[in-house]
Amino acid sequence: MSVALCTEAAPGLSALLRAETRGEHEGVDAAFGRFDLACREDYGAFLSAHARVVPALEAQLAPAELIAGWTGRSEALARDLHALGLPQPAVCQPDLPEGELARWGALYVLEGSRLGGVFLARRVPDGWPADYLGAAHPQGQWRGLLDAINRVGSSDEQGGEAVRSARAVFAAFRRAALDA
Repeated sequence: MSVALCTEAAPGLSALLRAETRGEHEGVDAAFGRFDLACREDYGAFLSAHARVVPALEAQLAPAELIAGWTGRSEALARDLHALGLPQPAVCQPDLPEGELARWGALYVLEGSRLGGVFLARRVPDGWPADYLGAAHPQGQWRGLLDAINRVGSSDEQGGEAVRSARAVFAAFRRAALDA
């Protein structure tokens, strides 16, 4: 008689990030949810809030070193602000922990914001600049990012570095939205 051992696979780091930052994610959604993207003033404030965080993060994280075919959104954001006649605001540099997993945790939030942008772009009136919100991931890139995150870390104690970093990025986005 053979006995099959049932071992439950530990959830990956991406699942830990999603679970452990759910509250922060909801806080950011609420902070940005106050903007009516069909109102030009609100839309400008929304983009300005993102411009306080995204360019600094892209420069700090250097995602192209981690994700094949990655393209940034800072230039698209700058174009949209310029088209609306708005200046580039002062940046809000998140205080990230040191380490490789911290970098991946921050990238999880940065690139996750791109997912929501595609849906939000539908709320922007036709003819308004929407390069930033329309900058979707290439086919399969989000799934590839999650797979990479799961390869570099696990959900055990080492995941705390990634979670702290993700929380710091969510906090920076929330501050930027509330200050806008």
